[in-house]
Amino acid sequence: QVQLVESGGGLVQPGGSLTLSCAASARNFNDLVMGWFRQAPGTEREFVAVISRTGDSKHYSDSVRGRFTVSRHNRKDEVYLQLNNLKPEDTAVYYCAVQTLRYGLGNRPTDFGSWGQGTQVTVSS
Repeated sequence: QVQLVESGGGLVQPGGSLTLSCAASARNFNDLVMGWFRQAPGTEREFVAVISRTGDSKHYSDSVRGRFTVSRHNRKDEVYLQLNNLKPEDTAVYYCAVQTLRYGLGNRPTDFGSWGQGTQVTVSS
């Protein structure tokens, strides 16, 4: 079981930026496809981004493409989510997760397991 710990959330004004980090305790982090999801109150968990094992392939949801960037540092066992040009509708708890889908890059919560506890991002003036 991989343990994941997210950090970096906070309160930011519209148009601002944040960098989220996710630290993994895993013997084989290099073998893990990692994803980011978010969940606002009263809504379902929503796909944000996914990154391949090497970082060469990345997918984003339509709502964040061009504003958010996912990356990873395999020597540090960490994955990151850079959030730029934030909007109030980006307010949510952000989670990282390990993909359990065997092939390709998933985008559904059911494609992932080993979720972190989440970090709150609030975009408000």
